[in-house]
Amino acid sequence: MGQKVNPIGLRLGIVKTWESRWYAGKQYSNYILEDQKLRKFLKTKLVHAGISKIEIERSSKRIRLRIFAARPGIIIGKKGAEISQLKQEVEQLISQEAIIDIQEIRKPEMDAQLVAENVAQQIVRRVAFRRAMKRGITSAMRFGAEGVKIICAGRLGGAEMARTEMYREGRVPLHTLRADIDYG
Repeated sequence: MGQKVNPIGLRLGIVKTWESRWYAGKQYSNYILEDQKLRKFLKTKLVHAGISKIEIERSSKRIRLRIFAARPGIIIGKKGAEISQLKQEVEQLISQEAIIDIQEIRKPEMDAQLVAENVAQQIVRRVAFRRAMKRGITSAMRFGAEGVKIICAGRLGGAEMARTEMYREGRVPLHTLRADIDYG
């Protein structure tokens, strides 16, 4: 079996930083579950906003959520109505005061998570998987990525046998820890 390591987990503390920043003694397991529940809730509620990642910071009495989105206008809504409603729902979910910051992703074509979700959505809509993968690679390279690698696996094209297809362009130095490799 192949020994695969998560490119973000491998680079923690070197190039990347943690997505959850807090310290907890005996509350550790509760906080982990709460973080997971929060991320799942926000991802499902804000599907159309193009959420790349959610950073969570905790202090003694409040929680700060930093949402990185391709389309922040969908989250904020008209005059901030949507974001205040979202804040109330989050506070109900975790029973703690919440501060929500929304940061726009300037180039969503360069964000690995958004590219991966885009390719997956195209495959769900029955677009040819090769075309979807190549389109993702070309758009990322056009916006200035040094290299891109996309792997799709499963019953591609409705085939009986599952297989893995991979396309790459440019350089993707997975063994260089100082390389800023985004993963999605």
